[in-house]
Amino acid sequence: MTRILLTVVLLISVISVKAQIEQFKCTPEWVQKIEKIAPAKAEVQPQKTRKILIFDRFTGFDHWVIPHTSQVIKVLGQKTGAYEVRITKDVFCFEKNNLQNYDAVVLNSACSIGPRRDLILDCLDIDTSMDDEEKKAKAAELEANLINFVKKGGGLMVTHGAIVMQNNSMPFSEMVGGSFDYHPRQQEISLELCDPNHPLAKAFEGKPFVHVDEPYLFNKAYDQKNFKPLLYMDTDKLEGKRKPIEDNIRFVSWIKKHGKGRVFYVSPSHNAQSFEDERLLKFYLDGAQYVLGDLKCDDSPIDL
Repeated sequence: MTRILLTVVLLISVISVKAQIEQFKCTPEWVQKIEKIAPAKAEVQPQKTRKILIFDRFTGFDHWVIPHTSQVIKVLGQKTGAYEVRITKDVFCFEKNNLQNYDAVVLNSACSIGPRRDLILDCLDIDTSMDDEEKKAKAAELEANLINFVKKGGGLMVTHGAIVMQNNSMPFSEMVGGSFDYHPRQQEISLELCDPNHPLAKAFEGKPFVHVDEPYLFNKAYDQKNFKPLLYMDTDKLEGKRKPIEDNIRFVSWIKKHGKGRVFYVSPSHNAQSFEDERLLKFYLDGAQYVLGDLKCDDSPIDL
């Protein structure tokens, strides 16, 4: 009886997700809805044309919100004039001579296959012109190119599942501020403001951001907390945890310096409907302007 009940629950869950995806497809009409509610003006008007490269290829879990997120970031730039966008799935976009054409890179839920967790190598696997050793060397080179791009002053915005992109790479984890551990089931989460007075918290007007999402938990470099946290959740309120969590306050969005560059990690959201809240749109826009270097704010690490 228990197995039958579990099967029914899982079936209902699958049907619910499919209905949700169907209702919130990334159609021209949905994009127009976002255009209407998106901020009309950026916090800072850039002194020169800013260019962002969005990489939204995945080889692991297919986050249905990927096309929505790319369009959201594009719309925010177009409507406010804060930046221009190019969207690509070509892993060779991480070549040095290409990265130099951009001020910032967005990794949009670029989730890799487990257990290897190396999306760049996943992409190169289909290249028949290289043998296995050449592929490994090229993958390491492209990852290093991205890390060096940030170290030398470039911006990096990492959305939701993209923290999994190079999940077993410590240099990548240190750049981003953490690696993916796991997440309990989707549920309503109240994201609290670490500092309501921080410029990047302005979007939420001093109030928690409550929505349905995957509550991501992190490991590796996250333990160092070498970042300025922006949003957190109380894990005591989460359902479906694999084990008790001693540190119940877990951060889900932060900014940090990496070398001369700037990094913004934003876990929300797994679901397109979260973007229908204008506060999240402004948060994304402000975060993008931070990594571009236009929105200046305190990004000093948390005081442990």
